[in-house]
Amino acid sequence: MNRIGFVVSGLLVVLAVLASTLFVVDQRQFGVLYSFGKIKEVITEPGLRFKLPQPFQNVVFLDRRVLTLDSPETGALQTAEKKNLVVDWLLKWRISDPQQFIRTFSGATSLAGAENRLTSVVQDALKNEINSRTVRDVLATDRDKVMQGVQRRLIEDAKNFGIEIVDVRIKRVDFPGSVTESVYQRMQSERRQVANELRSTGAAEAEKYVPMRIASAK
Repeated sequence: MNRIGFVVSGLLVVLAVLASTLFVVDQRQFGVLYSFGKIKEVITEPGLRFKLPQPFQNVVFLDRRVLTLDSPETGALQTAEKKNLVVDWLLKWRISDPQQFIRTFSGATSLAGAENRLTSVVQDALKNEINSRTVRDVLATDRDKVMQGVQRRLIEDAKNFGIEIVDVRIKRVDFPGSVTESVYQRMQSERRQVANELRSTGAAEAEKYVPMRIASAK
């Protein structure tokens, strides 16, 4: 009985070791194979792979799909005439060089570090573009030029991160909440003033026709 238990235990250990040497790379991932803590190989083709058991070798996975980054809650940006604008943007990106990506972000496989860095680059680039333009330029004539400037800056910096920029767009440009509210209040006030003037004009016109109706009735 002890011999059977020993054999079974031995088989389980062998199976566990064999299982630790197999891994599958999904088509949506990069497989990064480490050997004694250093990158040995980046696997780009999907399928079943073999490696040495830990601690000799281990593998981590990176997402290779196009990822979306929405602008976080940030402060307003100033235009050339010192007006504040809130800009919401959308960024599409993906990992193009896994080794450079891992080196840049200290080997972390989490995407949080990359998103924080990209957010910082976008905000700095937007600040430079908007600081040199008026509100009218940003809202109307130069909107595309603003995003082209931001994209140029992003593409250059992202190369150093092992990242490819697929697309970047402005979703919304608006005044801060307090300014927006004051604009709405001013518009409402102007509309009330116009309505009051129209009512006054209508009342005056009506008074002109009253004597005429009385005269015709006689």
